[in-house]
Amino acid sequence: MDHATLAKLSLSSDAFQDGQPIPAQYSCDGANRSPALHWSDPPQGTRSFALVVDDPDAPSGTFRHWGAYDIPASTRSLAAGQKAGTEVTNDMNKPGYAGPCPPPGHGVHHYHFKLFALDVDRLGLGANARVVDVEREAGKHALAQGELVGTYERK
Repeated sequence: MDHATLAKLSLSSDAFQDGQPIPAQYSCDGANRSPALHWSDPPQGTRSFALVVDDPDAPSGTFRHWGAYDIPASTRSLAAGQKAGTEVTNDMNKPGYAGPCPPPGHGVHHYHFKLFALDVDRLGLGANARVVDVEREAGKHALAQGELVGTYERK
């Protein structure tokens, strides 16, 4: 995916600002539910969205917390805790959202919420798809991307 040619989507949350801490209620220390997300109108030709959340600061390499695809093109927001499109298995080996849960004392981790506007209605991923598959396939069909980064630390 050539990020230089992708249009930009504005992605935001009522729960935290870009680059700021994610409240504990959205982590494994709280209710472990996804924060509300809102985004701008996508470019013409958008037929669906895909969403991925990952933590590149994890000790064993990038840890993928949430992946969803086939989110309808008419969608502009997700409420806190709302399921999105077709959710896949995260790196906790569970479907859906897994909130921030870095090892205690490992320092500040950065959680990248990435939304892709796609030129296809369906990504056509299999039943055993994982978050990494969503991001790979979304990259092949992306018209635009938005990113929101939140931080979380467990002392």
